[in-house]
Amino acid sequence: MANRTETRAERGHRTIHAGGEWLAASSGATRDIIDPADARPFAVVAEGDEKDTDLAVAAARRAFDAGEWPHTPVAERAALLRRVADLLVRDREELGLLESRDAGKTVEEGRVDIDCVADAFRYFADLVAGEAPGRVVDAGSPDIHSVVVHEPVGVCAMITPWNYPLLQASWKIAPALAAGNTFVIKPSEITPMTTIALIDLLVEAGLPTGVANIVTGPGHTVGARLAEHPDVDLVSFTGGLVSGTKVARAAAVTVKKVALELGGKNPNVVFADACETEEGFDTAVDQALNAAFIHSGQVCSAGGRLIIEESVRERFVAELARRAAKIRLGRGTEDGVECGPLVSEQQRAKTEDYVASALAEGAVLRCGGKRPESSPERPEGGYFYEPTVLDQCHREMRVVREEVFGPVLTVETFRTEDEAVALANDTEYGLAGAVWTADAGRARRVAGRLRHGTVWINDFHPYLPQAEWGGFGKSGVGRELGPAGLAEYRESKHVYQNLAPKPVRWFAG
Repeated sequence: MANRTETRAERGHRTIHAGGEWLAASSGATRDIIDPADARPFAVVAEGDEKDTDLAVAAARRAFDAGEWPHTPVAERAALLRRVADLLVRDREELGLLESRDAGKTVEEGRVDIDCVADAFRYFADLVAGEAPGRVVDAGSPDIHSVVVHEPVGVCAMITPWNYPLLQASWKIAPALAAGNTFVIKPSEITPMTTIALIDLLVEAGLPTGVANIVTGPGHTVGARLAEHPDVDLVSFTGGLVSGTKVARAAAVTVKKVALELGGKNPNVVFADACETEEGFDTAVDQALNAAFIHSGQVCSAGGRLIIEESVRERFVAELARRAAKIRLGRGTEDGVECGPLVSEQQRAKTEDYVASALAEGAVLRCGGKRPESSPERPEGGYFYEPTVLDQCHREMRVVREEVFGPVLTVETFRTEDEAVALANDTEYGLAGAVWTADAGRARRVAGRLRHGTVWINDFHPYLPQAEWGGFGKSGVGRELGPAGLAEYRESKHVYQNLAPKPVRWFAG
């Protein structure tokens, strides 16, 4: 990355950015960042705490209450977001590699993530620049001018997950800045590197001092303090259900705005007619693999529940298992690797526990289910786990009910359309799902009945910056991306102007 007065290597573990300065943790504590491909540290960051969080919030508060950014013309804010997008494109290779080392994904996945991050900044720049300045409200009188205008919320706290570190950060930072807010972000303590790099790019793009702040540290200190802090106006959290409920509970004390993007247990429903041709069959199998095993299944929208019509189950699952067993596991930076490691030893142990419980409850292992042997591309100590297909599953199994966040695909079957819909909706989550069928009427009918925030028809995983992303049920509240994503970071104000005021004479005197 060019044009730095101080490189990240020169900064060392000063990775807390508050009020325009890069700082070490007030306690002096640090954390090693581990490469999940070999379990070795490759960076050191500050381990912030409540004191560091208070410092960052205070900087964001000053920048909002007395700074220029909330009052910067929309065109200038949009121009800055576009400059950030250009810098992301410039540094695509370095950031993609850093994302791979940080989160374990392949470099190609990392590059695609950076492209999507740049797209998000450009989208919100275009969205805010193209808006009308306010919505006129007809008051029924030529003497009254009434308009609803948008204003920034204030200081936004952002807590992001480890699976898509920079992408999830961009879905919060881009609309927040477009709306004129200041923010403090807490990336996952195990994958903070690209978010730190993004703060550098925001500064390089010319963002005023104090608008962007970051505290690296754990959720139980930094995250908890952000959620409860009285000077924070909004908290946006992406992560697990348990942590999300704690954030909501803490934020309720000060009646903050809250946006929660939580987990999913996403059905991939395949009807037999989607497999009637060889091309249709191959496409459905290929997409089922992508749905379940992209980024080793560490995706909130992963299609980890294959719900397939009984008449084609055996052929479909046999081919799926055959191809899953051929997925090339390894370090994400190696050429030809298709799937990287899990992000941590804890995540791998959790995956192993789910597979063991499924087998104990009667599931049939079709492939995977173990750690692979080490090799030159899979260093010993790396957190690798084979893509796993579990057949003959049912709703009572933990592996079917709960979010695994690992490379595990469960198989359930149905005979009728109603049964397929009932199985797909039989979850306390409601984030995403897919329907595969050659019948256009059935496709629209089933999609309309699914209680999930996003439904793909004959596809899986694509998202559009212009379309809202969020879920039903325990998948969270609020929306990201699209116009609704921008609205999360705004307040509406009704300005009513009487052009010819007169006494109302409500009272005698």
